[in-house]
Amino acid sequence: MAKDYDPHMHTAEHVLNQTMIRLFGCGRCYTSHLNPGKGRCDFSFDRDLTAEEAVAVEATVNEVLAQNFPVQERELPRREAEKLVNLSKLPASVGPETPIRIVTVGEYDVCACSGEHAAATGEVGSFHLASHDFVPDAGKGPTLRLRFKVEK
Repeated sequence: MAKDYDPHMHTAEHVLNQTMIRLFGCGRCYTSHLNPGKGRCDFSFDRDLTAEEAVAVEATVNEVLAQNFPVQERELPRREAEKLVNLSKLPASVGPETPIRIVTVGEYDVCACSGEHAAATGEVGSFHLASHDFVPDAGKGPTLRLRFKVEK
């Protein structure tokens, strides 16, 4: 992993993704940039969040983090993994016989992922949604850009 890689930020990203799915029915972010303490996620979304929705996102992420869910990983054959998660974003280099690494955050989130994570959500710290804005055409269509910070 890169020298500035922060497993806690990656875990926060997983919780944010599932929160967006549960609150708004959107897909996982199509791109993310994570640095120690701060991150950005871009979601295919047709508008900005209202102030109330932004508060709800932040509160929900913090509620999940506070539950101290275990973060676990396991490898599954592709056929089994396909039953659990969407594999459409896997790189073409991942062959059909390659085991798929599945990461679960308690019973809150499950996805295919190759990154490192905190051992439990309680290690992450507090989540703050620093900004949110709508970009009508960010190169991949209408985009909701969320910037966030995590403080331990």
